[in-house]
Amino acid sequence: MADYSTRTIGKTALEVTELGLGCAAMAGNHRPVADKDIAGAIDEALNQGVRYVDTAPFYGFGRSEHFLGAGLRHRDNYVLSTKAGRLLAPGYPTDSSAAEWPGSLPFHQIYDYSYDGVMRSFEDSLQRMGVSRIDILLLHDIGAMQHGESANKALFADAMSGGYKALDELRSAGDIKAIGLGVNEKEVCIEAMQHGHWDAFLLAGRYTLLEQQPLHDLFPACENAGTSIILGGPFNSGILVGGDTWNYAKAPDSVMKKVAAIARVCESHGVPLPAAALQFPLGSNLVSSVIPGPRSRSDVKQIIDWFDLNIPTSLWSDLKNEGFLDESAPLPIA
Repeated sequence: MADYSTRTIGKTALEVTELGLGCAAMAGNHRPVADKDIAGAIDEALNQGVRYVDTAPFYGFGRSEHFLGAGLRHRDNYVLSTKAGRLLAPGYPTDSSAAEWPGSLPFHQIYDYSYDGVMRSFEDSLQRMGVSRIDILLLHDIGAMQHGESANKALFADAMSGGYKALDELRSAGDIKAIGLGVNEKEVCIEAMQHGHWDAFLLAGRYTLLEQQPLHDLFPACENAGTSIILGGPFNSGILVGGDTWNYAKAPDSVMKKVAAIARVCESHGVPLPAAALQFPLGSNLVSSVIPGPRSRSDVKQIIDWFDLNIPTSLWSDLKNEGFLDESAPLPIA
């Protein structure tokens, strides 16, 4: 079992392993996943020394939380994050979200970022998982990318008033140790910083081997505020691990060509592209953990092999010299 290094979350005393476990894909995101594979992925990660796990009510409409709770209940050496902003109501979805989660539990989502909604979501997650604590609670998928500019205005206002108040109360009472956002867009994180103190932003796919725009706005703001980044989606929806999807859709030709060029540089150093994608974000001290999303026990084993691979510093310098990495991007230390 590996003894993974840990980093703190924001200004808290909470420490998470640099390699974490994201539990979205295993809940059947766009592709069926067998129950035994979900349980196997969770078991393998925890057995191999991964001590930070992230889930959400939305993932499989309770399926991810259900299986994660079963995997955690006989353990105590872990840090757990889940999310709030969606409540689950009985009955399968009647909209397009049903197709996103094959094998989901018989519930559908109701967006609710209010004070009462966040408090109820917290209690529901504790009971759904059957655990006694949640360490990090994140407001989930707030932002224009998710809701559209018009609808997001009211939802964001709820999140930054009642929702934040609930999170802050839970943190102050010691019921949770850290609060933040779990989103796909950096802009909402920057805006949220005007409305309170956040310990961490779980940012999916926005600081990767493929794109590093947050270096110029979000990261400096986080540095000043003492806010950590948890990096979700290090493979950019699959394109950095051999797939053809980026931002949850088929990647345009320009992105495909850039990834192919990055892969050629990696290959010239004998490094698999996914290994470089997993390790690159941790070059920044702001990034507390990288959390890929495996779907099976074998996926976890492969991720651990990539994460543990010794990557020569010459790869990072070559990627920077060829213009594939931002000039200001901090690089992992070998």
